[in-house]
Amino acid sequence: MNESIREMVRQSYARAITQKSGGCCGGSSCCCGSADQANPITGGLYSSEQVAGLPEDLVANTFGCGNPTALAEIHPGEVVLDLGSGAGLDVLLSARRVGPTGKAYGLDMTDEMLAEARANQAKAGITNVEFLKGHLEAIPLPDNCIDVIISNCVINLSADKDQALREAYRVLKPGGRLAVSDIVLTRPLPEKLQQDLLAWAGCIAGAMQEQEYREKLAAAGFVDSEIQVTRVYDFAGDQGQQILPNSSEEERQEIQGSVVSAFIRVKKLPIK
Repeated sequence: MNESIREMVRQSYARAITQKSGGCCGGSSCCCGSADQANPITGGLYSSEQVAGLPEDLVANTFGCGNPTALAEIHPGEVVLDLGSGAGLDVLLSARRVGPTGKAYGLDMTDEMLAEARANQAKAGITNVEFLKGHLEAIPLPDNCIDVIISNCVINLSADKDQALREAYRVLKPGGRLAVSDIVLTRPLPEKLQQDLLAWAGCIAGAMQEQEYREKLAAAGFVDSEIQVTRVYDFAGDQGQQILPNSSEEERQEIQGSVVSAFIRVKKLPIK
């Protein structure tokens, strides 16, 4: 099923950015939808001051469930990696934070997203950025080269989260930090929803419960895990239909209160 999940996610994101249709939560089955204020997942995550000077299309077509650049500690001169960088918003914001002596990488598997990200970089005139094609489970970077890893609602899309987290740990420098926004569950999902590929692409079916997330982070080698809930999603009425357009009202009621956005922080131990 792993390759089926990956291909469904790739197609969903390619379609969303090509059509600029508003993403999964607007009905096209891609994680979280566009960053407009009315969207139940992405609305209100980025302030106008934070995104000032960036292309309008970039802000309007960002797919995520949080704002990792606002919550992560990112310092001048550091090297940042964004896993699943999409159209590049969080990469460009990170590049501003690290300044000319630092660098920001974006990693994405979707050609259409990478093309959009590089176009946005050119429009913004930000040079300390590099976009890479690849998968979370096989990051095309050497060991111990990254200070901070961020990600915006993407780790839940991986069908092999253990390998994705091991790779994140590998590329981090000793003492490096991982600070990501992601979807987390407060209780298990119904079996039918767990097997729904569209719900995987929509960030729901692949999400982990908090304890499982902590256990996988620890197994990869990370320490000092902190999980902070940032939003609880309401599946009643129109909002629920927007997030899971192919589900019934009864199915949405069954998962009411079980799906949240969270900010996850962990560290890689420094060399003693």
